[in-house]
Amino acid sequence: MDPVSVIAAFQDGLKELKLIDNSRKFSLVVVLLAVLATNFGIGRVAADDQVRYRLKWLINMSTVGDVYAEQHGFFKEEGLRVMMKEGGPERDAIRELEMGHTDFGVASADQVIHAAAKGSPVVVIAQLFQANPLQWIYFQNRSDINSLSDLKGKAIGVTFGKNDEIIMRTLLAQAGLNENQVRLISVRLDYTPFYTKQADLWPVYINTQAVEIGRKLRDAGEKVAFLDPADHGVRFVANSIVTSARMLDEQPQLVRRFLRALLKGWAAAIDQANAEKAVAAVQKYDRNTAKALMYDQLHATRRLVTSETGEAIGHMDSAAWEQTEHIMLTHGQIEKKVNVLERLKKVDGMVTQRQP
Repeated sequence: MDPVSVIAAFQDGLKELKLIDNSRKFSLVVVLLAVLATNFGIGRVAADDQVRYRLKWLINMSTVGDVYAEQHGFFKEEGLRVMMKEGGPERDAIRELEMGHTDFGVASADQVIHAAAKGSPVVVIAQLFQANPLQWIYFQNRSDINSLSDLKGKAIGVTFGKNDEIIMRTLLAQAGLNENQVRLISVRLDYTPFYTKQADLWPVYINTQAVEIGRKLRDAGEKVAFLDPADHGVRFVANSIVTSARMLDEQPQLVRRFLRALLKGWAAAIDQANAEKAVAAVQKYDRNTAKALMYDQLHATRRLVTSETGEAIGHMDSAAWEQTEHIMLTHGQIEKKVNVLERLKKVDGMVTQRQP
């Protein structure tokens, strides 16, 4: 029945009300209103679309924009109810996309490239970190590293099989050093080898672990510094937003709404005017990190998300993605090129958030 017919029937019903008793009048009104509500949504409150979002790691300052968008209603404004799920060593956002267990996720470029090499339909719709947070901390009074050649003879921590190993091997190759000229030490969730100075350099994330460890060591009278691969031309892309090609093709409006809310959250979170709100958003989940430390972590995260060229938040750095693929190909991580740039998808009609 079309809307005009329903309205006409409703008008006829009103005329009939004069001929029947009150109880029947009430029943007729209820039935007519139910028809309108069922067929045309009149009187209904639209439910938010539910979206599943898998983070790369546990919630800490590296996810500040995500939790800010959630807590300050940016997803709600787009008609979305987002189920945000923490990541971890046993969680893989891309694998969950393939299995249909999530709709969006956070992954690093090496994960995307590995998946693409296996034929996964994963696509990238935004790059959250314009700089990779992975760096190596070292005691400055023991190792003054002015150039990569200064790595010769050093004991260096790497997580074998992970991207920090690939990045360090790239730096060594760039310095003309082979593995026999350094000592690579397997990294576990224990900083003892570094604290006891069995290792000269240890991998850390500059916006989380490095802030805490650096402060602790400085308070103990130690001087520490950091080796940043980007300072030596190695740009290995980190946290990016991924989804499936099918999601992008079949639900472009949903993708646009999700991304718009998410990037709005990141823009607000790294705005210095919102520092207190941003710290509070993370503190709701991360209760073990001191609040004062979180402000330093937020400052470091802000520098990772913003680009030196002033690009919008979420900008995808094509050159860095190409370099990441080249590094993986060079070190045998993939057998042949996957043309990763074809996996970077600009969302049509998307107005990205400018840097604050």
